[in-house]
Amino acid sequence: MSTEHNAKTVASELTAHLAAALKTTVAPDHDLFASGLVSSMFAMQLVVHLEGTYGVAIVGGDLKLDNFRTVDRMTELVLRLRQAEPVSDRA
Repeated sequence: MSTEHNAKTVASELTAHLAAALKTTVAPDHDLFASGLVSSMFAMQLVVHLEGTYGVAIVGGDLKLDNFRTVDRMTELVLRLRQAEPVSDRA
């Protein structure tokens, strides 16, 4: 699979997840925190969702709020973390 396809797949899944959880549709570049749609508590739920769904560990500097502001930023985070892990460690 190409990186572009992976990005589209991740963004599509995240958009669907957020739509179901928030009961509204959000654009990939919509700031979830500035708009008041998401709280810091929900951000922790997003961390758990991303880790479980994509088999990544989000720790340290990656836990900053800016990584969870938009679907685009979460997609970038997932792809970067997936790329950093050895293929043998992926589920």
